[in-house]
Amino acid sequence: MADTGSKSWAATVLTLYPDMFPGSLGQSLAGKALHDKIWALETVDIRDFARDKHRNVDDTPAGGGAGMVMRADVVGQAIDHVYDADVSNDDPDKMDRRPLIYLSPRGKPLTQARVRALSEGPGVVLLCGRFEGVDERVLEARQVEEISLGDYILSGGEPAALTLLDAVVRVLPGVMGKQASGEDESFETGLLEYPHYTRPAIWEEQEIPAVLTSGNHKKVAEWRRAQSEELTRARRPDLWEKFCKESRQTD
Repeated sequence: MADTGSKSWAATVLTLYPDMFPGSLGQSLAGKALHDKIWALETVDIRDFARDKHRNVDDTPAGGGAGMVMRADVVGQAIDHVYDADVSNDDPDKMDRRPLIYLSPRGKPLTQARVRALSEGPGVVLLCGRFEGVDERVLEARQVEEISLGDYILSGGEPAALTLLDAVVRVLPGVMGKQASGEDESFETGLLEYPHYTRPAIWEEQEIPAVLTSGNHKKVAEWRRAQSEELTRARRPDLWEKFCKESRQTD
């Protein structure tokens, strides 16, 4: 368990499966940044806050129905434990409360803008649900923000938590080798990213577009912009409509 009392960007994950972390976050850029203490990761086992000898964390849904629901008393105590620890650490960087996020298919879609905003704060506390979800009372009482990764269902919040953390960690200062490498990526400018090419110059009789080997940086920039606009218009008309609307407002 990492020490989140440091000045690193700190992530705490509330989960029934702490062994799923750091998982992929222990590799590549995120893993190196974790090793270099650019960010810190802590897992809290929700079962540690169960109130019976069997460590039960769920019960049948009120009103009937299939499945089980995670109990408000157990989850609430786990959440309070995390924030009480933040206060007791007396770290000036933690005076700004870390947002509490529940990974949920009914939440607001995760966007690159939200990713950037989270990266600029002190860290995040992620609640991973299981079964049919979490008792609504604890979500309301603890002012939980719900975030969704898309219109599909996972077996639990852990894979979504790993994805959200990967998205945030990679934009933390010092994680990517060249900060500019992330500036033209999809969603950063409101458009999808343009196509990329590299050597060999000819592969299976397909050549790299001539403009990219012309040495004319202005022409390259114009080509990339045009490609981004064309791809966005064709593949994501929703993004294209939003981009056009925002462009008109700034003109």
